[in-house]
Amino acid sequence: MTPDQTTNTGETPELSDNIVLDCQAEKIFYGDFLAVRNSHVPIRKNQVTGFIGPSGCGKSTVLKSINRMNDLIRGFQFHGKVQFHGVNIYDKKVDPVSVRRNIGMVFQQPNPFAMSIYENVAFGLRLSRFKGNMDEQVEKALKGAALWDEVKNKLKSNGLALSGGQQQRLCIARAIATEPQVLLMDEPCSALDPIATRQIEELMHDLKKRFTVAIVTHNMQQAQRVADQTAFFAVDISHGGRTGYLVEMRPTMELFEDPKEELTKEYLHGEFS
Repeated sequence: MTPDQTTNTGETPELSDNIVLDCQAEKIFYGDFLAVRNSHVPIRKNQVTGFIGPSGCGKSTVLKSINRMNDLIRGFQFHGKVQFHGVNIYDKKVDPVSVRRNIGMVFQQPNPFAMSIYENVAFGLRLSRFKGNMDEQVEKALKGAALWDEVKNKLKSNGLALSGGQQQRLCIARAIATEPQVLLMDEPCSALDPIATRQIEELMHDLKKRFTVAIVTHNMQQAQRVADQTAFFAVDISHGGRTGYLVEMRPTMELFEDPKEELTKEYLHGEFS
């Protein structure tokens, strides 16, 4: 089945009151390159939404569009809208910095700053002119990232001295310290060993109690373990380019056990990657 023949069941999902964020990416360009088309991804409150698909299918592009992180890339153009509590974050009146305070992000490679563990977590709080008790908020964030017990006696130590898994949890603590409503995670376990990966996955189950989470992953087993909803993206090469698009989005177990689209079935059966 070619991309143009799919019914694209994820394009017009049934919306409900628990939709925190509704991403309607009609077209996303980098310069003249059409990177993504026809991708409608609703993000539900206090759930983990997983993005899966082959390399180059646009899943990270869509994820980063959700908090306007792609604005920093030259030539980026977003056509469509991202409704966050009824407000289109791409409206000219909306400040992208404010968007990123409410929609935090954790990247593929752990990227702690070359400063103390404490200051890594406090960094965003200071930028946002936090008026509360800084010590309590830093502790709360580190506990929320399941890192407090490991670092509480060395908060003045450099964050770069931590292990890879600890660094990623430190970055999660930094992201949640300002208490965003949504947390985006772009392949947060790809650079980690199996033990650290398991810790991050277990942490996601706790995080969704307080936050709404969306994660890009190349690991289909990981999506099955952590995601409540899963969006499958594929690549359209029918016109000579490589444009990503949403094929299907459903509750995770339904998508893996009974996919509606033939393309989804082929991908899950390993017929392409």
